[in-house]
Amino acid sequence: MIDFSKNAVFKLAPCNPQDIAPTVQPIIIHGEQVMSCFKAVRDFVVFTDKRLIAVNVQGMTGKKKDFTSLPYSKIQAFSIETAGTFDLDAELDLWFSGLGKVRLEFKGSADIRQLGHLIASHVL
Repeated sequence: MIDFSKNAVFKLAPCNPQDIAPTVQPIIIHGEQVMSCFKAVRDFVVFTDKRLIAVNVQGMTGKKKDFTSLPYSKIQAFSIETAGTFDLDAELDLWFSGLGKVRLEFKGSADIRQLGHLIASHVL
């Protein structure tokens, strides 16, 4: 499992869903849709209409992968911080029941407001 106790888990940039689809397709349930995805160097995060899936690619070859599924139904609170003039990164903080705080950092090109809307539409 990804160590969510770190200050920031990822530095993410938007990516093409077709690039990661073969990797997450086996764990997507019938009727679940990928809404957006973001990638770091090897790791990535997928936002579906039901949950957040964090994928930690491990090992030298990258064949070993850890999938962490975080359902929106377990989110107790969330916060978004938009990018600024000098701080070009945006942040999404999520507080999950039984897990605590998860922080995801995004490069300035990510639409953090759209993610906030996606989370709000499933949590509120």
